[in-house]
Amino acid sequence: MARRWALAGLIPFALGTALAWVVGPQALPYVVLGLSSWAGVVLAFIGALYWGVGMVRGDLPPAVWAWGTVPAFVAALAVMMPPSSGLVIHGVLLLVCYAVDRQLYPRFGLQAWLTLRFRLTAVTSLCCFLGAAAA
Repeated sequence: MARRWALAGLIPFALGTALAWVVGPQALPYVVLGLSSWAGVVLAFIGALYWGVGMVRGDLPPAVWAWGTVPAFVAALAVMMPPSSGLVIHGVLLLVCYAVDRQLYPRFGLQAWLTLRFRLTAVTSLCCFLGAAAA
């Protein structure tokens, strides 16, 4: 079930990116703001996963707890930026989060999710970069 919901989370990315390339100039700011906002929500969720692991295990190093807040903080700043740059930040941050997950997930027995995580990251980052180009 988690895999299905994760894949469903790609719909706003794909739809927002497609719309960014086809809507008129009056609608474009709203479309790219929606895309940027959704990316921010997803990034906050990615960081919160570490808090969930920490709540279950209770033995996370302080740096991991701190890392759990970074994606949400940076994503919130990126949402407030012009989408042409904010979406680039989202795309890069999604890649950085994946790189961190590649290092940390195996420590917590979560390596089985890395294949799906890679696919989600590839699509979401690409959508952010394409959305930025359309903005």
